[in-house]
Amino acid sequence: MEFRELVESAGALVVAQVMQRRSRPDPATLIGAGKVEEIAGIAEANAADLVVFDHDLTATQLRNLEGQMPCTVLDRTQLILDIFARHARTREGQLQVELAQLEYMLPRLTGRGKAMSQLGGGIGTRGPGETQLETDRRGIQRRLVHLRGELDSVKKIRRQQRQRREAVPVPTVALVGYTNAGKSTLFNKLTGAGVLASSRMFATLDPKLRALELPSRRRILLSDTVGFIRNLPHTLVTSFRATLEEVERAEVLLHVRDASSGYGEEQKSQVEKVLGELEVLDKPRIEVLNKIDLLTAEERAGLGSRGLVTVSAKSGEGIEGLLKAIDEALTADPLVDADLVVPQSEGAILAAIEAGMVIHSRAFEGELVHLSVRGPASLVGRVRQGLGIRE
Repeated sequence: MEFRELVESAGALVVAQVMQRRSRPDPATLIGAGKVEEIAGIAEANAADLVVFDHDLTATQLRNLEGQMPCTVLDRTQLILDIFARHARTREGQLQVELAQLEYMLPRLTGRGKAMSQLGGGIGTRGPGETQLETDRRGIQRRLVHLRGELDSVKKIRRQQRQRREAVPVPTVALVGYTNAGKSTLFNKLTGAGVLASSRMFATLDPKLRALELPSRRRILLSDTVGFIRNLPHTLVTSFRATLEEVERAEVLLHVRDASSGYGEEQKSQVEKVLGELEVLDKPRIEVLNKIDLLTAEERAGLGSRGLVTVSAKSGEGIEGLLKAIDEALTADPLVDADLVVPQSEGAILAAIEAGMVIHSRAFEGELVHLSVRGPASLVGRVRQGLGIRE
C-alpha cells in the first residue's frame, strides 16, 4: 500500500491501519464521530504518538481531531513535506521545503493543537521550529518573504549557470517519473555518478546534472529530478519550481516507469498530470519501463510487443537501446550521414570528426582522407564550413 510506504519513509513504525468508505467527508472530522472514537481507542491501546490521514485536513478538522485523539494528528501533505524535509541536502532544497511547509501551515494555524506545542525530532516537526513561527502569522509572513527572496537569488545563480552552459549548447535530457521508479539507479548506470539510490520514497530531492556521451558521440546533460506521487501537494509543485526548471528546459524527457508495479497506468497518469502543471506535455517523451529484471519471461515478451524501451537499471540490460532511443529523439540537432574529404594537414578538423562523429569508413588517397560519417548536423555543417564547402 503506497500510503504505508510513505509513512515508513518518514521513519515511522506502523502499528495499525484503518480504512473507511463514506459517500461524503464529514465537515467536522472527515471520518465521523464513530470512526474518531474507534481510531482514538486503537491509538491509545497501542501507545501511538501519531495518527496520519491519507487525505488533506482543513483547519477545523485538524483541530477537532486533535481534541479527541491522544496524540498528534498529521494529514497527507504534512507527511510528504516532512519526508521532503528529511531528504533536503542542499541549501536550495531546504529553502524550498520550508517555504512549502510555511505556506501550508499558515491557513491552518488555528487548527494546531498538540503538534504545534511539540517541538523536536518527531515526524511532522522537522523544518520551521521556532515557537514564534507557529503562533505569529506576521512572523510567518515575514519569513515567507525572506525565503522567496533567497530562492530568487538561487534562481538567479541557476540562470547564470544555465547561460554559461547554453553558450556551448549541449542538450539536456531530464528523467521524470513516479517516486521509487528507479530514476536514480538509472541515472547512476547511465552516467557512473554516485547519486543516492534508495527504495525509500523521495530519496532524490535536489536535482543532479551529469554529462553523458551517446552512441553517436554527441554529449548531453542528464538531469535527475524529484519523484512525483499521487496527489502531490500543489505547494510542492510551486515551491520546487526552481528545481523543476531542468524539466522545463529539457529537450527530451525520459519518463521512467516501474515495470513491476501493479499500478503502472495510474502512476503514469499522475506523472502526466504534474507534467501538465509544468506545461511540458508537448515535449518529446521516451517511456522507459525499468525493473524488467523483476518480470517473468512472458511478461517481458508482452512489453516487447508494445514497442516500449525496456531496461533494468540494476543489471544494465537494455541500456544500449535506451541510449540509441535518446539519440533518435534529439531533433534540435539531428544526426545526419555525410561523405567528407579532408586533407591530412587539417589536424583540428580530423580531431573534431574523431571526437564528435561515428566514422563508418575511412580511406586514404594521397594527402586526402575520404570519410563516411554520421554525426550532429551542426558539427557536420561546421566541418564543411572549415573545409570551404558551401551547402
